[in-house]
Amino acid sequence: MTELTADKISHAARLSVAPMMDWTDRHCRYLHRLLSRETLLYTEMVTSPALVRGGALHLLAFNPEEHPVALQLGGSDPTELAQAAKLGAEAGYDEINLNVGCPSDRVQSGTFGAVLMKSPDLVADCIKAMQDAVDVEITVKCRIGVDDQTPEIVLPDFLTKVSAVGCNRFTIHARKAWLQGLSPKENRDIPPLDYDLVRRMKQEFPDLHLSVNGGIASLSQAKAFLADGLDGVMIGRAAYHQPADILCAADPEIFGTGSFSDPVQVVLQMLPYIEAHLRDGGKLSQVTRHMLGLFAGRPGARQWRRILSERAHRPDAGPELVEDALAQVQCDA
Repeated sequence: MTELTADKISHAARLSVAPMMDWTDRHCRYLHRLLSRETLLYTEMVTSPALVRGGALHLLAFNPEEHPVALQLGGSDPTELAQAAKLGAEAGYDEINLNVGCPSDRVQSGTFGAVLMKSPDLVADCIKAMQDAVDVEITVKCRIGVDDQTPEIVLPDFLTKVSAVGCNRFTIHARKAWLQGLSPKENRDIPPLDYDLVRRMKQEFPDLHLSVNGGIASLSQAKAFLADGLDGVMIGRAAYHQPADILCAADPEIFGTGSFSDPVQVVLQMLPYIEAHLRDGGKLSQVTRHMLGLFAGRPGARQWRRILSERAHRPDAGPELVEDALAQVQCDA
């Protein structure tokens, strides 16, 4: 069962790191947790068919230190999603999130992700089935619309129908998704952001917990959205590429608790984790690839990145390589 109450998870959602395919794996999340004790972390999207039909339960593995941590599921079959949610709850996740935002061709072919913005009744059925299967809170991450939909009409209708079954927490990526003609990468940049629409949704649905996502690159931006009345802010690429800039100050500035974390100390805290990973047969680069941006914009950052990028993949690479890279940072500080 989950260790944290729904109220605590909702509080953690004041700031969250977005689920990002190939990026927010368990090693990334462990690093981010050392940088911030409070921020809500999300897995990469895991598809319900992979869990239920494929038996890929290894995709649910995470370190207990990662709490509060949410599992994001992709799927569109209510029965299968309910089974997947049950597996996620049994694994100990604090929240189960349904992906209604990913625009990739592969996701569309499975009739899930952003294409589900066209089927709010089906999304409601999926959420209800998941809620009936588990006690963990079920949430949704969505877009403001897709293709030729009018967001001002589609989004409030979507929120109305999905919240009617008891879903109270939504993260809204403030862009449309174009399912034809744009790649997933282009869908993160080209469709214009409409933050005002998300703000209006909070005014229209004051009882819902609404977080905004998309193009947010600093804590100062996040604080401005919270000051505007939104309940949470989800940050994606900036939190991955400049994790210290986003997460080191998150606890005192967003949550009013704790103190600023020090990326140098976090590297030292990562060494025992790396040693354990290597003992289990893992490779150094599987962990250090998520650490490359840790000193972005700071003295020694180039040397840090170069040493890890060029040498971490070698068969004999170990924690001492990370210590060597860190020494370069400290020399230039």
